[in-house]
Amino acid sequence: MDRLTEMEAFVQVVDHGGFTEAARRMGLSKSAISKHVSALEARLAVRLLNRTTRRVSPTEVGLAYYDRARTVLSDAAEADEMVTAMQATPKGSLRISAPMSFGVKHLSPAIASFLQAYPDVDVHMVLDDRYVEIVAEGFDLAVRVGVLEDSSLKARKLAETARRLVAAPAYLERMGEPRSLEDLHRHQLLHYSNLATGNFWRLRGPSGEERQIRVGGRLTANNGDSLMKAAEMGLGIAQLPSFIICEAIEAGRLVEVMPDRGAEKLGIFAVYPEGRFAQPKLRAFIDFLAEHFKDLGPDHWPG
Repeated sequence: MDRLTEMEAFVQVVDHGGFTEAARRMGLSKSAISKHVSALEARLAVRLLNRTTRRVSPTEVGLAYYDRARTVLSDAAEADEMVTAMQATPKGSLRISAPMSFGVKHLSPAIASFLQAYPDVDVHMVLDDRYVEIVAEGFDLAVRVGVLEDSSLKARKLAETARRLVAAPAYLERMGEPRSLEDLHRHQLLHYSNLATGNFWRLRGPSGEERQIRVGGRLTANNGDSLMKAAEMGLGIAQLPSFIICEAIEAGRLVEVMPDRGAEKLGIFAVYPEGRFAQPKLRAFIDFLAEHFKDLGPDHWPG
């Protein structure tokens, strides 16, 4: 006999205090329920039920088995529901969080294409450079750039970007080009205020040494595009990801500072609560983003 059917018969008998109601619930005859429970007891070589003419109750061993059997049946039902859901058409609303610059330049076009492909899905996108609490603030997914913190959240890598030091040619002509990390102390450093390192830049030099550089510029902002514009106007050196600055570098409005030191590679991730990936709408969205960004590397981000 089928083990799950035996388990279900036993659980139904315990839940409803007898074979008659258990049979009705499962759509079987009373004798069939009795055979399933007897087969289960024979296979386990233990008595699970105390039977009298008036009532049926679990033995001590039966009660312990009942708790585990309920968990197994619940897990099996969830597995069935998950598979059914994964075959369903994506529909419903998605609440998405993303950094401002990445959201405007790159995520918005991807979402527009996604909405055309999935007419039954709505997207509410919130652009904010702060670190949002995905579950507490009711988001289905957040796009994050950088090194991920350990958490109970799941993540899928979508692409890579590179963080570089950049400045306007006119600024470097006026102030001179820094040749080492120590030279940065005499420059105006345009600072992104949401960095996890606070008022310091953690940088590697050409020989691989790492330094913490205290930021001493005249502008601090919580948005990368604002810092890029300031750098283009010759106000100082900015440290920005390639998805913001690629176009400005190609156009000559910005140049890389100390290019021989190499760039810091950063991942771009879709982060979501554990268990949500079974939702067709979220799975379809993440798969769509992964396909959309698959050909974009650290230094290939169109404007």
